[in-house]
Amino acid sequence: MQFNVGGIDRILRVVFGLVLIALAATGTVGWWGWLGVVPLLTGMFRFCPAYGLLGMNTCGLRKPR
Repeated sequence: MQFNVGGIDRILRVVFGLVLIALAATGTVGWWGWLGVVPLLTGMFRFCPAYGLLGMNTCGLRKPR
């Protein structure tokens, strides 16, 4: 699998996902807080399907020539 999430983007995804999950677990926000699983997983696996569809890449790794 090709990585397309890197650096600051990855950190922000993981933190945002954890915050949403924590808010949902404490009942502060509704059921939609469990959607924090999506940014958490994309940050952990360093792959975002939406980035692939849009041709985006925030990862600093380059393909060898």
